[in-house]
Amino acid sequence: MFATYVHHLDPVLFQLGKFALRWYGLAYLGGFLGGFLLLKHLAKRGLWVLKPEQAGDFIAAAALFGVFLGGRLGYVLFYQILDPARGWHTIAEDPLSIFRVWEGGMASHGGILGLILFTWFYSRRKKVSWTGLGDGLCVVAPVGLFFGRIANFINGELYGRVAHGVSWAMKFPLALNDMKAPEFLRFGEAFQAAAEVAPELANSPDRQAFENLLAANRQLPEVRQAIEPYLEPRHPSQLYEAALEGLLLFAILWTVRLKFPKAPHGLLTGLFFGLYALFRIFAEQFREPDASWVVEGVVTKGQFLSFFMFLFAAAFLFKAWKGRAKPAL
Repeated sequence: MFATYVHHLDPVLFQLGKFALRWYGLAYLGGFLGGFLLLKHLAKRGLWVLKPEQAGDFIAAAALFGVFLGGRLGYVLFYQILDPARGWHTIAEDPLSIFRVWEGGMASHGGILGLILFTWFYSRRKKVSWTGLGDGLCVVAPVGLFFGRIANFINGELYGRVAHGVSWAMKFPLALNDMKAPEFLRFGEAFQAAAEVAPELANSPDRQAFENLLAANRQLPEVRQAIEPYLEPRHPSQLYEAALEGLLLFAILWTVRLKFPKAPHGLLTGLFFGLYALFRIFAEQFREPDASWVVEGVVTKGQFLSFFMFLFAAAFLFKAWKGRAKPAL
């Protein structure tokens, strides 16, 4: 059905001078706004440890100190410093790259770890249950994960593995610039084919050739048709993850929260960690690894990091089991 579809969505919604509104930024905004509204709703129904008027301050602080700081530092640690192909020298040569988040590079595992630490400090300051605070956050977190994966799809990044014989497979031009992808060796041929139907590409400087090709692909159907033979059909793994880590995970946790209003603190947090890890490990089978393999051809870095989340899940579920005789609020 989609095997000849060449991804050509524009990451920029609109641009005014040097200001560009990107779908990725809107995804974060949508996640935080959705989280705020849902947490406020839970608080009004007595299903969270904070009051409704505290939801705004909490979600703003969680966004800054948990998601952004944790996500960025997690990316730098897991996918740069600990990556054998990059290592410390990548940061040592350009320390300011840590702060250039607009160039990409946020790790969901880092963001989750950042939120764990943030909620611990926040709960001590507000003198509320840490696990009770985390339960509310974990219920709404999949909303942000959903928007984030949709933004990944719009950007054409974090695409899936090659999928021959899959009717809904798609072709992602970003693979032409990925040294790990078979398309990388075909970039010259793809660019030449595109230049034949869009002669203005022929004058592109070498360092801008790929970006100019992407821009032409978004604007001109004939360019998409020209480069399509040089791209492999791939799983739209971003959509798989949006459905699993976002929609399905939210549906499960929201249902548990409403059906069991007196569930002991830590139950929802434990379920979040366990189910997220399970869904992520499964979805990684279809996603092109964006870092070095931990076990070549067997375990990706995303799967490896997810295994540790089962330990967190067990710890929180054990705490919930110990506190099962106590009311949730």
